[in-house]
Amino acid sequence: RTDTPGGEEMQVVAYLRVSTERQGESGLGIEAQRDYIAQAAKSKGWEVIAEFTDTASGTIAPTARSECIKAMNTAKELGALLVVAKLDRLSRDVEHIAAMVKRVPFKVATMPDADAFQLHIYAALAQQEREFIAGRTRDALASLKARADAGDELAQAKIARRDAGRFKAHAKGNGAAVVAVV
Repeated sequence: RTDTPGGEEMQVVAYLRVSTERQGESGLGIEAQRDYIAQAAKSKGWEVIAEFTDTASGTIAPTARSECIKAMNTAKELGALLVVAKLDRLSRDVEHIAAMVKRVPFKVATMPDADAFQLHIYAALAQQEREFIAGRTRDALASLKARADAGDELAQAKIARRDAGRFKAHAKGNGAAVVAVV
């Protein structure tokens, strides 16, 4: 069911995502997402009928994530809407969000009244933020490398952990690199 002006409760399928196994194990990111969705459900009269959770990088298209695919299919089969806590839980890529808007009706708990046009604008802002994050990360890594090259032992140890994580990531995926660096 979609929005129901007659007051009938709308059914939604919740989709949650964290980027790393460590985030998934801590449960904090997942609980925060559940809270956002529960608050929106209460205020908007939604009934959460199913929940799916992925542990995957946001750079992976939602249509390539196993649990997101299940969430989309369940929403379609049951005539429900897909709901995410925040837009970046789907993606920070305009192209990914545009594909989702075309593929399945969805709502964002933190902005439940946003229409498709607004979601595209927010997606563009999210993509810009992702690019800013990448730039800050590149700058921080360049600074770390310069300190390591200058003989800073702590910086050298951090570079060694990062390299180990990158090696491990080739076997296990993106989350492994993040865990090894932390």
